[in-house]
Amino acid sequence: MPELAHLPAQRRRTVLHHLEQTGCYLQTAEEILIGAKLAWRNHARCVGRKHWRSLKLLDARQVRSARDLAEVCWEHLRVATNGGAIQSMITVGPPRQADGREFRIVSPQLIRYAGYRNGDGTVTGDAANITLTEFARKLGWRGARTPFDILPLLISTPDEPIRWFDVPPELAREVELEHPEFEWFAGLGLRWHAVPAVSNMNLEIGGVTYPFAPFNGWYLGAEIGARNLSDTTRYNMLPLIAEMMCLDTRSERTLWRDLALVELNRAVLYSFRKAGVYLVDHHTVAKQFCDHVEREKSAGRACPTDWSWINPPLSSGLTPTFHRYYDPPDLDIRPNFVRRDFSGEA
Repeated sequence: MPELAHLPAQRRRTVLHHLEQTGCYLQTAEEILIGAKLAWRNHARCVGRKHWRSLKLLDARQVRSARDLAEVCWEHLRVATNGGAIQSMITVGPPRQADGREFRIVSPQLIRYAGYRNGDGTVTGDAANITLTEFARKLGWRGARTPFDILPLLISTPDEPIRWFDVPPELAREVELEHPEFEWFAGLGLRWHAVPAVSNMNLEIGGVTYPFAPFNGWYLGAEIGARNLSDTTRYNMLPLIAEMMCLDTRSERTLWRDLALVELNRAVLYSFRKAGVYLVDHHTVAKQFCDHVEREKSAGRACPTDWSWINPPLSSGLTPTFHRYYDPPDLDIRPNFVRRDFSGEA
């Protein structure tokens, strides 16, 4: 990697020697940070890659117990929240062991909301997290069954059963949603957390896999307003918002969903700004991504991109990312983040 060209030649010889003797090698913190930045730059599904150089590293490779790893995650949230000026951050735990055993976070993000099945077939909370919630309950966790119960963090280590840890309330910063014009909106009781710290992806750098590697940027407003709170498989808030707006929901031709969707997204942007928590709107981030693509082109680099992921879930045709082609995703490019799916089993 040209980003490591400044390292002395002796470092390369040392690594090759360790690989020959043991089949593995220990990366330096600098190598991990550079690799993590490149993994972000290479990840085809991220629209926020323009800021890949801003990533900060918390090196936790020497931590071994689930409790201590949880404490590291709390420090990650503290630093990343940064008083609302969200800091892009990655925490790297122990690498995968030679025998395949690993330290990992079972939870898909450091902060997720629970989802509970009700007897009448409805769901309280985030329907996307029903399986995770039921798994946590089997481990002994009990939530209050409100729409926004923060799930515990589930951590797996080679020498312990999966353990759960409640997220300290003071580190789970949330924004209560209100609307700049609709006074009734605050009464809906909607909220969302400030830091989108993804924790179900392996970080792969130079032949070394780090399963414990939670990382975050900052939210795109539409992630919250046009997906998390709007999807029928999540909070499905559009019918209620449309009702409160007195929209005609009898026909799709009235575009009631679209009207409600825009107002929900306005509420998200307004509320985060009022709370002093940074996020970005979909028009701004689309322009930033196009700038990033051109910068990569000028540097002689391809920019693998999954078109379906970098375009926003509302008003896509109004953004510049929609009206162009990109280098196709490269599943083999490394460094990169590689997703792990949660099966609902230990």
